Amino acid sequence: MSRMGKGVPYVSSPVLAAKLPAWRSRVVLFLIFAAFATLAGRALWLQGMSTDFLQKQGASRYTRTLELPATRGKITDRNGQVLASSLPVRAIWAIPEDVMEAPKDKLRQLAKLLDMSEKDLYRRLDSDRTFVYLKRQVEMDIVEMVQKLEIAGINTRKEYKRFYPEGEAMAHIVGFTNVEDKGLEGMELAYQQTLAGTPGSRRVIRDRLGRVVEDIEAIREPHDGADLALSIDSKLQYIAFSNLKAAVEANKAKAGGIVILDAKTGEILALANLPTYDPNDRRKLTGAQLRNRVLTDTFEPGSTLKPFTVALGLEKRIVTPNTMIDTAPGRMTIGTATIGDAHSIGLASVSQVIEKSSNIGTAKIALQMPPQDMWDLFTSVGFGQQPKIGFPGAVAGRVRPYKSWRPIEQATMSYGHGISLSLLQIAHAYMIFARDGEMIPLTLQRSTDQPIAQRVLSEKTAREMRSMLEMAAGPHGTAPQAQVPGYRVGGKTGTAYKLENGKYVKKYVASFVGFAPVSDPRIIVAVMIDEPSAGRHYGGSVAGPVFSSVTASALRAMNVAPDSSVTNIIIPAEPLQEVL
Repeated sequence: MSRMGKGVPYVSSPVLAAKLPAWRSRVVLFLIFAAFATLAGRALWLQGMSTDFLQKQGASRYTRTLELPATRGKITDRNGQVLASSLPVRAIWAIPEDVMEAPKDKLRQLAKLLDMSEKDLYRRLDSDRTFVYLKRQVEMDIVEMVQKLEIAGINTRKEYKRFYPEGEAMAHIVGFTNVEDKGLEGMELAYQQTLAGTPGSRRVIRDRLGRVVEDIEAIREPHDGADLALSIDSKLQYIAFSNLKAAVEANKAKAGGIVILDAKTGEILALANLPTYDPNDRRKLTGAQLRNRVLTDTFEPGSTLKPFTVALGLEKRIVTPNTMIDTAPGRMTIGTATIGDAHSIGLASVSQVIEKSSNIGTAKIALQMPPQDMWDLFTSVGFGQQPKIGFPGAVAGRVRPYKSWRPIEQATMSYGHGISLSLLQIAHAYMIFARDGEMIPLTLQRSTDQPIAQRVLSEKTAREMRSMLEMAAGPHGTAPQAQVPGYRVGGKTGTAYKLENGKYVKKYVASFVGFAPVSDPRIIVAVMIDEPSAGRHYGGSVAGPVFSSVTASALRAMNVAPDSSVTNIIIPAEPLQEVL
């Protein structure tokens, strides 16, 4: 008992004695040591050699680089009225993996707020990507309701939506941008780089719900776009657009165009087209609505070209305003072709050739001149050349080389057939009559600089033509309906058949180009009505009244002093019409 009380050593107890060999314990100890060494090595590897890689992987899970969009510059008219501005909106984007865990009822509400079907929402969320847009350019009130749903993985991104206060009246000038705020049409496209600015970016930390919890650093500061001031006058634009719309509807026409130029500065004060569209709502936009017909559509100008042929005859001293030309019997054969007048005017002065719009008289003047002289005048006023106004889509028209002209072609070209021009080109060319023989460049931007003029005709010739064009728009001319109470106006009608598949068809383009006041021209107005089908198709009766109404309103809006005491306009019961 005494021995047991003192205890039995571990190694001497037969019950407690270790039966395993000693080397086993050493192996176990070694394995434990090796495991710790491996972990230590791995830790050193991760902390030392792989630090950059691991930090990038971690940062990719909680840091985001936010793009800071630059505010697009405003577009204004010449008086500072806003034509296009950017409103703050939001893009709704999602992390699909997180959003799919949300309750079904919340996803149903989300789809309704975003104006999409549940099927479409689930289709967008069925993605392996970590970033998908659900909807762009969402109004702020909708954004607030989406945020109240508190769906994990739903985030918003700041962006801008373009707003066009003048709507369809200014659509073909201003154009529009896409969802990425990039210009697609009009001045929005032409001055994309100027208006867009440069976006910036910042690095932030977001939590699981997409909320920014820490702003780390600025990578690049945004620089807003510059504003663009146009030459357009909103008041004149509305006058032009509303009168054009009324004329197109009244004449049941396919389309129409109108442009107003400042004869002093070369600024385009108004430019309108029909059909048009609302740039704020382009869901039903068609190609026909997009076309800026004043710049992109060409047509045979018809009799609006006669003043240039006659002016060249005056300049070359082949004729004077009082030179008599025999146009009887109203028919003229050149080679195998015959041209004619609507009404034979017999023996007529050059002034009467313009007043009565005689094809025979104009052709006889043209055939006394070398074709190159006519071609030189046409090109000097911009025919066959693309207008340099910095606007996308402006066309050059078509003027064939003079070396290929046959006599019949020179004759018909003298009164506006066999040549194609845009309405803007014709309006611009009339500068030589409104500015005493000078041409100045056109611009769609507001300008305070004096334009550089190029002389095309002598001052004497231009003034003589101005007097003739006043007769053409008078009571005995082809456009008495173009007269304006209180102002002397000058201009020329044009009526031409349309070409389809290389053949003339019985469809018409009615036009009128003129200026006012004749004593000191301030504006040039050109009107084109495409395919009038309400019974009238001549330029004098279809386009002339539009010119009259627009010119009267525009001159009053510009505070141009009247230069005539005549307020009672005389319109014959059967106005003289130009021949086709």
